[in-house]
Amino acid sequence: MITIRTARAEDLDELTEVFRSASLSNDGDRENLLAHPEFLELSDQAIVEQRVRLAEIDGRTVGFATSARDGPTVELEDLFVHPDWTRRGVATRLIADLVELSRAAGASTVAVTANHHAMAFYLSVGFRGSAPVETEFEPGTRMYLRLSLASFGDAPSRNPHPGRGA
Repeated sequence: MITIRTARAEDLDELTEVFRSASLSNDGDRENLLAHPEFLELSDQAIVEQRVRLAEIDGRTVGFATSARDGPTVELEDLFVHPDWTRRGVATRLIADLVELSRAAGASTVAVTANHHAMAFYLSVGFRGSAPVETEFEPGTRMYLRLSLASFGDAPSRNPHPGRGA
């Protein structure tokens, strides 16, 4: 069973392991990331600000999502699942949690900048693409999930590795 909770300072090491493992699991990104190790460092700032939701299975950290509110929109900054735990519903559960919390806070939209690794996943949970955007390493797609339309009761069981969400 997947449990979702707000990350705490003592979770930083486990979150860093998920972050690094997931980031380096994409062959196309590995070379750039290893050439820029600063992109593999995970700051504790979002944890301190209580903006990180952590997914656990049997007490083990298997994924996390970081978000920030900007008016009526919640920005999904990061979505990572450890490669050993992909395609098991972890990312879908983290998105469902984000939708629930965002709705409760009065937001109307969740936005993300998706890389090509994550496109199929975001489409499968209801995000829709918009304009292409430049990111540090490659073009991404700006995607939006309108909360009035989001429903996870019929979420697909397919869960491709989400990769970096922002």
